[in-house]
Order: sequence, then C-alpha cells, then structure tokens
Amino acid sequence: MFGACAFWGLMAPLGKDAMTHGLDGLTMVSFRVLGGCILFWLTSLLVKKEHVPMKDKLMFIGAAVFGLVTNQCCYTIGLSITSPINASIVTTSMPIFAMILAALILKEPITSKKALGVLMGCSGALILILTSAAASSDKVGDIRGDLLCLGAQFSFALYLSLFNPLIRRYSVFTINKWMFFWATLLIIPFTFGHVQEVVSKPVPARSWWEAAYVVIFGTYLGYILTMIGQKTLRPTVVSVYNYVQPIVSVVVSVLTGIGVLKPSHAIAVFLVFTGVWLVTKSRSRQDMDWAKQAIGATNASSDKERPTK
Repeated sequence: MFGACAFWGLMAPLGKDAMTHGLDGLTMVSFRVLGGCILFWLTSLLVKKEHVPMKDKLMFIGAAVFGLVTNQCCYTIGLSITSPINASIVTTSMPIFAMILAALILKEPITSKKALGVLMGCSGALILILTSAAASSDKVGDIRGDLLCLGAQFSFALYLSLFNPLIRRYSVFTINKWMFFWATLLIIPFTFGHVQEVVSKPVPARSWWEAAYVVIFGTYLGYILTMIGQKTLRPTVVSVYNYVQPIVSVVVSVLTGIGVLKPSHAIAVFLVFTGVWLVTKSRSRQDMDWAKQAIGATNASSDKERPTK
C-alpha cells in the first residue's frame, strides 16, 4: 500500500509536467488504458488462468465504466488543468464518498462520527474549490480540474459499492485484464484520431519518460500493489496509507515548482485528512453485528457458568 500510494503521489507532478509539455489529458488517458490493457494481458499469460463466465465478463463492462473510464478520464483530465497538489488532496476523499454510497446502497448506519467526518471532509474540499476559483494560475488550482478530480473519486467509490462481490471473486490480474480490455474498447475508438494528431507533433523526450512512468508505475504496478494490500490488510490499516499520496505529491510539486502551497491548502489538508480519519475509524454495520454477537456469546457463556440454586 505504501508503494502504491507513493507511486500515485509521484504520478501527479510527473503526469502534470508531461501534460504541460507536449501531451494532454485525453492522450494520457488513452496511454493509461491501452498500456494497462497490454501489460495486464501479458501478465495473465504467466499466472494461473481463471475461468470467467460470460455473465461476469459482461459485468466487467460496468465495472470498467465506473472504475476506469470515468475515474481515469475525470482524474487525468482534471489533473491536466489544475494543480497536482489539489488533485492529490482530493484523491484522499474517496472513503467519504464510499461511506455515503454505502449508506444509500448498502444501508450502512451513519454514526455521529461519520457525519462529522463527512462535514469536515466536504469543508476541506470546498476550501480547495474556492481557492481554485480565485486562482490566477493552475499552479494554485483550477475549479474545473478540482471538480473533475472529485468526480473521479465519486466514480471509483460507486464502482466499489456496486461491483464489490464481482471483484472479490477473482484475482488481481483477472479483474484488471478484463476491466482494462473493456476500457480500451470504450475509449480508444473515440480518442485515436486526437492521440495520433498530438503524437505527430514534436514531444520532448522527458514527457515520454513521464508518460511511461504513469503507465507502468502509476497504473500497472499501482493497481497490482493496492489490490494486494486491500486483500491482505484490514480496511483501517489500508486507509492510513491514503495520506502518503498527497504528502509525496505536495513535496515534489513544491520542490519542482509545479505547484504552489498556500495557507488555504494547509487548512484544506487538515479538514480532509481529519474527515477521512473519522469516517474510516467509525464502526460499520459489520463491526456492530460482530460486537453484538460477541456480547451475546459472552452473556450465554456467563449464564452457563452461573451456579443454579
């Protein structure tokens, strides 16, 4: 999880630099889905093959729409027009969207701690958006990019809520090879002409290396590592690593001059981080059920041990 979040944190400033010098958002999205598709299908030839019935293959279309197409299009295009600092801070808000959708779709209870977390997280996002609205440079932020990055987190949270049973049935490589396959079919036909036009113009070698980093480390390895982490670590432990991504991104962006850190960013970071922490620390319905079962088992055990008159 640390490796995945560090890769993603570095992807924001590197991707932003590539999209400032020769490439653009649509081109980068096309590289990510096509590159990810090729790498995951090649890898699937080296691992144990899983049988996927046609019904699940078709369900992966919906998963690809929310988990890749909408998510990556919104994030990558949003990053191309806003600050990498803003984009990375916004990415930590995903657990808040996940909690709201879990309450609406899965009927998860909303505790006072969760409600306070959502309020603080939304306040932090609002401060970012207002700062971007008043900004005169994309080094500070752009309201359009911030909203697109927020949309990306909402899309991914919706993917997790709707397709959780599907993604639990298969391995990392099976999930990603089918999701990237469908994402490629959905995106490339519409962007091929645009990408061909962009790459026909002179593009600095540095931008190509940065695009390669986005595809290999930010997409391929990042997806593998985070899915392995999610399967082997408790959700509360996984959530802690959400904070690695913006820390790496902010440090690199400020040191390289790609982004500017303002006092309002620090306030937004505090509110979003605290909000996410409260949401992830609050107990879920499953936790409450387990607690009730534990109390019931304890009471039953006490009744058996109590001496009779």
